[in-house]
Amino acid sequence: MASRLTSQVIVRLVATLLALIVAGTLLAACGSDEQRGAAPAAPGSDRQTAASDPEQAGGSGHHDTPAAAVRSKPLRRGETRTTLTMQEPYTPSAPTGVGTDDYRCFLLDPQLREDAFLTGTHVLPGNPDVVHHVILFRVPPEQVAEARQADAAEAGPGWTCFGGTGLDDFTDVDDAEWLGAWAPGGRESVLRRGLGVPLDKGAQIVMQVHYNLLAGDEPDVSATQLRLAPRGAELAALHTMLLPAPVELPCRRGHDDSPLCDRATALADVKARFGDRAGSTADILYFLCGGAPTPGNSQSCTRTLMAPATIHGVAGHMHLLGRSITVEVNAGTPQARTVLDIPVWNFDNQGATPIEPVRLAAGDQVTVTCRHVQWLRDELPSFEGQEERYVVWGEGTTDEMCLGLLQLTHP
Repeated sequence: MASRLTSQVIVRLVATLLALIVAGTLLAACGSDEQRGAAPAAPGSDRQTAASDPEQAGGSGHHDTPAAAVRSKPLRRGETRTTLTMQEPYTPSAPTGVGTDDYRCFLLDPQLREDAFLTGTHVLPGNPDVVHHVILFRVPPEQVAEARQADAAEAGPGWTCFGGTGLDDFTDVDDAEWLGAWAPGGRESVLRRGLGVPLDKGAQIVMQVHYNLLAGDEPDVSATQLRLAPRGAELAALHTMLLPAPVELPCRRGHDDSPLCDRATALADVKARFGDRAGSTADILYFLCGGAPTPGNSQSCTRTLMAPATIHGVAGHMHLLGRSITVEVNAGTPQARTVLDIPVWNFDNQGATPIEPVRLAAGDQVTVTCRHVQWLRDELPSFEGQEERYVVWGEGTTDEMCLGLLQLTHP
C-alpha cells in the first residue's frame, strides 16, 4: 500500500510541475500546406474580430502592426474565420531583470456563442524580429474569470507566464490544452478533413508569446486567425500529447573553464532567469522519464500509452544547439516504426508533419530522442560573447529543449 501511495504522489508531482514544460515549446499544430492536394469545398463566411483582416493590411514594416500578409487558404464548407489581435502594443523586457527572454500571455476572446470545433490556426507575429514563438492555449469558460484576474494583476497588456499560462496547477501532458502555434518556418495550419479541436461556448484563447530580447525590445502587436466549424459537424476530436525529454549537454573539453560548466551552477542560473518553478524542469523530467541525469549529446524519453489512440500528426522542437530529433513507436521491437526523423535540425523550419494514421494500442510506447552539440556555438551569432555552459532544459533562446508532439484521436 505504501508503495502504491508513493507512486501516486510521484505521478501527481510530475503532472503538477510539468505545467512549466508546456510554454517552453514552439510547435505548430499539425496540418499540411495543401491538405494532400485536395480541392477545397465551397468556402464559408469570413468574420473578423478586434482588428481588420491582416490580409488587407498594408506592408508598412512598423513593429506595432501584424506581420505582412500571407494569404490564407480557402475556407471549406461550413467553416468561418475570425481574427484576434492584441488590444494594444506590448514592449517586452526581462521580467526578473535577468536574461534575454520574456514570456507574455494575452487573453483573446473569439466570442463563441455556440460550441465549435477549431479546424485551423494562422499566427501572425507583429514583430518577427523579437517574437521567438507563439503558442495558443484553450481557456475553458469556467477559467475565463481567472484569466481576466491574471491580466488585471499586472501593469500593461497581458501577464508574465514562464512555464505555462499560469492558470493551471498542473498540465496533463497526455492531453494538453494546445490549439496551435507559430515558430520560424510556420505557416497557416489546417487540420485534415474530419478532425477538429473542441471549443466550448464561452471559451477564450491565451496567446503566449516568447520574446527574444537578443533581437531587441521594440513593441509588438501580434494576431492570430482561428478557423472554426460548428460542433454539429461530424468531426473527430483531436488531442495533443507532449513528449518532453531531458537535455544534459556538458561543456566541451578545452572549453570548460567557466563556472557555468558545472551542472548545479548552470541550473541555478536558469532558475535565476525564469524562477524556481520553471527553472526546475531539468530535474522534474526525471520523474517522467526515469533514470538520473547522465551527461551526453543524446537524450531520450519513453512513454507508455494508457489507452488506444491514432496518430495523425507529429512535430519536434529544439533550440539552436539541436542537431537531430526522432520520434519512434515501439522502439527496439519487431513492430518498431519511426514517425518523425529530422537528421539535420533546422531551427528556422519547425513546421509540423501530417502523417498517414498510425494506430496504437494501450501499452504501446512512444520514444523521443534528441541530439545536441556545443560546437554550434562557434557558428551562430546568438552565442557571440557568451560563455560555454552545461546546457539543461531552459526557456531561453540560447537554452535548450527536447520535445516531441503527437496529435491523436481516441476511439
